[in-house]
Amino acid sequence: MPDISPPITHQAKSPTWIALLGIALVAGTIALAFAWVAGWLTPERLTPQRFVNAIQAGNGEVFPGFRRAHAKGVCIAGYFEGNGEGVALSRARLFAPVRTPFVGRMSVGGGSPYGLDNKARVRSMALELNTDDGQQWRMAMNSFPFFGVSSVQAFYEQTRANTPDPATGKPDPAKQAAFADAHPEFKRFAAWAKDAPWSTSWASTPYNGVNTFRFINQAGQARNVRWSMQPQTAFEVMTPEQREAADANFLSEDLRARLAQGPLRWNMLVTLAQAGDAILDASQAWPESRAHITVGSVVVESTSPQTTGACRDINFDPLVLPTGVESSGDPVLAARSAVYSVSFNRRERDIASGKAGAAIGQAPAKADAK
Repeated sequence: MPDISPPITHQAKSPTWIALLGIALVAGTIALAFAWVAGWLTPERLTPQRFVNAIQAGNGEVFPGFRRAHAKGVCIAGYFEGNGEGVALSRARLFAPVRTPFVGRMSVGGGSPYGLDNKARVRSMALELNTDDGQQWRMAMNSFPFFGVSSVQAFYEQTRANTPDPATGKPDPAKQAAFADAHPEFKRFAAWAKDAPWSTSWASTPYNGVNTFRFINQAGQARNVRWSMQPQTAFEVMTPEQREAADANFLSEDLRARLAQGPLRWNMLVTLAQAGDAILDASQAWPESRAHITVGSVVVESTSPQTTGACRDINFDPLVLPTGVESSGDPVLAARSAVYSVSFNRRERDIASGKAGAAIGQAPAKADAK
C-alpha cells in the first residue's frame, strides 16, 4: 500500500511548535504571577512574605516551629452551645440550639514562646469550630476592643516602628513617635494599652473579633456585625504589684487550676451595625448603644500544651467561614489571612525539616524561668 501520509515539512510541524510555544507562554505567565505575588518583580510592594519578615525582625529572633506572632500559648478544647437567638441573623449551623465541638488556643501577644505572661498586654482566643453539617468556622479574637491602625500599610509601618535597634536591643523611640504622629488613630489604642485594667486570668478576659463580618440569614437578608466573647468568670483587676510578682506562666497555670474545678464559659455577643458605623475600619469602635444579641456560649473543658496539642497545626485564618457568614471586605481581614498563611507555612516547614525539634522540646523548661 502506498504511503499516503503527508510529507514531513516545516508547515506540518508548525502546530506542534505553536502548542509548545503556547505551553511555554502559559508556564511563563504562571511564573510571572508567582513572582508578582512574592514581590520579586516589585520589591517595594507590600506582600505577605515581606510582612512576615517584618514581624520576624520585630521579634528579634526566629523560633523554629512556633507562630511568628502570638507564639506563646496553650491548646484548648470544648464546644459552642447555640441558644437559637442567632438563627434570625445567620443561617450558619453554629447558631442553632446544638453543641458544636471546637479545638482552640489561648495565647498572649509577642513573638517569643518563652515570653513573660506578666509583660504581655494582649491576650487572645482562637477557635476552629466544626459543625455537624460538615462546615468549619475559624475565629481569631483579641483582648483589645478595637484595632490599633486603620489600614494594612499602617499595620506594616507599626511593625517596622517596633523593630529593635541592633545597637540597643529596643525599639527606637523616635521611630515610634513618628509612627504615632503619622497615625492619630493609634493614640486611642495606646491609651487603651496604658489605662485599661489587666485581668488576673485568661478566664475572665473578654475577646473581641474587632473586624466587621456580614451575617446572612435564610431569607437572604444581610447584616454587618462584630462579635465578642464575654466571660462568665468574674473580672478581677490585676494590680501592678501583682503583675510584678506573678510567675512567668501564671496564665496557663491559672487556666489548668480553674479547669480542674470545671468548664469555663464565655457568652458570644453579636453587635449589629447601624448606618454610619465603620465597616472597613476596625480601628473605629462602634457606639455602646448598638443592639447586642447573645447567640450562645463558648465552653472550654480542657487544655493541653501547644507543642503537642491538637491546636499546633491549625492556621486560625479568620476568613475560613461557613455558609451564612461572609467577610465585610475589610482589607485588614484579607491581610491577616494572607500573613497567617505565610507564618503557618514557615513553621510547618520548620517542623517537617526537623529544625523545630530542639526548640519545641525546650519550650516548657525555658518558659518556667521568670
